[in-house]
Amino acid sequence: MKRFWKTVTVEPTDAGLGIALDGRPVRTPGRVPLALPTPALARAVADEWSAVEDRLDPRAMPLTGLANAAIDRIAPDPAAFAAGLAAYGESDVLCYRAEDPEPLVARQQAAWDPVLAWARKRYDVTFAITAGVMHVAQPPATIARLGEATAARDAFALAGLSPIVTITGSLVLALALAERAFDAETVWNAAHVDEDWQVERWGEDPLATEARLIRRRDYDAAVQFLDALR
Repeated sequence: MKRFWKTVTVEPTDAGLGIALDGRPVRTPGRVPLALPTPALARAVADEWSAVEDRLDPRAMPLTGLANAAIDRIAPDPAAFAAGLAAYGESDVLCYRAEDPEPLVARQQAAWDPVLAWARKRYDVTFAITAGVMHVAQPPATIARLGEATAARDAFALAGLSPIVTITGSLVLALALAERAFDAETVWNAAHVDEDWQVERWGEDPLATEARLIRRRDYDAAVQFLDALR
């Protein structure tokens, strides 16, 4: 779609703060008004629309995309969406450790143990930790408690949490970031301990590097989205 608008404004609506193009309200792909819950998020989404030059590129508008997902995909059944995210807690990457070499084992412990310690205290849970990739079942009480913590979030918070869970492979890391127990850079680095180790040993692969840059872009957008909800 070519840019047809001259002005982008934030307008109050019954459902929140809407985005208007030359006074016309923006709608989601599902034809629902694009209404944002906080002034910070509304302004950030409006900035994406203002930055469009000749043609609209959805890839350059990640906050708009996350807002659309919150409204069209998640809001109709947030409990089901939250359950899908909570399932990551059953095989959280932080619970699967390398058997060797010792330097990698030490790195994983240094990056992951503080996050699990936070989660134990925050949610009053325990974790089953294993060496290797064979599945280890987490205590049912842990799965239930992490599921409750996920389900307590509204559609917009779930939209921001989702990319962080899938990119890191860790529900615990995502919750720690969402609750500001750890900052975004610490969480990103913790999620990439194994990958960074492989790069140090074998060098960079151009395709893997490109994929990582895309993940980082999506991760940063999700972090910005969550921050704007506060």
